[in-house]
Amino acid sequence: MVEVGRRRQETGEGAGQVFKRGNESKLTYSLKWAAWEWLYTLAGCRSIGFEVKLEGPGGRIVDLAAVGPGNTIYIVEVKASRADFARDNHTYDDLEALKELNEPLLRRGRLARRTLTQATRYAQEARSEDWEEEPSYQLALADYQRLRREEQTYRDRVSTFSVKFHDPRFLAIADYHYILAPRKLVPAKQVPPQWGLLNELPDVVVPAPRKEVRKNSGILSNILRSISRSNSTSMMRAQGVLFTEDGAVFPRDLDGDC
Repeated sequence: MVEVGRRRQETGEGAGQVFKRGNESKLTYSLKWAAWEWLYTLAGCRSIGFEVKLEGPGGRIVDLAAVGPGNTIYIVEVKASRADFARDNHTYDDLEALKELNEPLLRRGRLARRTLTQATRYAQEARSEDWEEEPSYQLALADYQRLRREEQTYRDRVSTFSVKFHDPRFLAIADYHYILAPRKLVPAKQVPPQWGLLNELPDVVVPAPRKEVRKNSGILSNILRSISRSNSTSMMRAQGVLFTEDGAVFPRDLDGDC
């Protein structure tokens, strides 16, 4: 098992790369298959899906979702780098601290807009023909444009800020949540509460605590439906089906004989 895991990580071997996404590295794809192997061989899951879009909190996409014996639900998130891990390891306190930066940024933006308005009026009065060449106007415009970029960067950051590892709604949809990462990438003491840790071999580094999930609430049927939809989509993409705004476009020559 150790040698198989090491070979998989170094070469990206697994079940070929039929279901590899275009923007996905070989390492990430390899780690996903390590997670699949653990779910199948050790957790006993027989319903497993890659890139499963759940119907739960916000339609969140998870790297792997699976259902095992006794309708036990597993979620596995694959992290190939520290940056990837850190992106999801924010708390709600981190999110609130980020939101507190909004008002000061808005005040600076309002001041920059007023300054630009004043500089424009002054430039037009001082140089009616080539007022845009007035240094005070150019400086005010540069400051305003810089603030606009900062505002957009801030909005983008807030919109993509992830508290996935600490979201109680997300933690309530599965019996077990695991992170799979290469050995030593995520220290055991940094594993978020309610999560476990797997490595690429695949071995359990930190066991995930079991959570009691209300299976009569429709969660199980949603998970199974989402896994089925994910697997169907993956198989269709691997076969060359294109997904457009107008729907799926199927290839006419699947065998290459026509």
